[in-house]
Amino acid sequence: MTGSTGTGTSGATAGGPARRVLVVEDERTIAEAVAARLRAEGFEVSFAADGPTAVETARRVRPDLVVLDVMLPGFDGLEVCRRIQAERPVPVLMLTARDDETDLLVGLAVGADDYLTKPFSMRELTARVHALLRRASRVPTPDPEPELLRLGDLEINVAERRVHRAGREAHLTPTEFDLLLHLATRPRTVLPRERLLADVWGWADASGTRTVDSHIKGLRRKLGADLIRTVHGVGYALEVAR
Repeated sequence: MTGSTGTGTSGATAGGPARRVLVVEDERTIAEAVAARLRAEGFEVSFAADGPTAVETARRVRPDLVVLDVMLPGFDGLEVCRRIQAERPVPVLMLTARDDETDLLVGLAVGADDYLTKPFSMRELTARVHALLRRASRVPTPDPEPELLRLGDLEINVAERRVHRAGREAHLTPTEFDLLLHLATRPRTVLPRERLLADVWGWADASGTRTVDSHIKGLRRKLGADLIRTVHGVGYALEVAR
């Protein structure tokens, strides 16, 4: 079923229609609570309670963002995310009842941009939704960054958003690419997790530092464990020489 547009304005672009959010959750109580809060923020909300319906609904309504539970009937949220992203890139906020590192890394690998572990507060969820949408709609500004960035055997094609290391292409999610580029334009500079959250994710607080850690693990898995140095208690630095 499809929710109606709320009365708020936070989910609408200036002078434009309300943003559309697809909520995929088989627990009705949670789905209704999430939808009510998002409508109050001005979003238009659609629902799906299983994997196949989620993919069909995403294809039909073309949401601006998907809030996606991992555990679903039909097929799970990881497969939903994979199929949705294969058809049309869209920001995905995954919900998981298990604070399991493997699940989180797999979710990020198939195209999720962020995650929340249940139970979560509605305030936190709406903050994540707004941050993801701000990133997705960010208008590029003139930047001194070159279209092609080379650091040792790492090559980043900024214009095409493609990455190679030692001649082999690595397929990164949009968030992984943004994070890598942010580190690569400041090689060997230690960037605190809080700064990465603000600059890459657009978050104003430091409540999601584990999100940074999970994305760093994804980059290391795809590009090599030696690429990014951990400075314990502080943050990360790209170690490839210029």
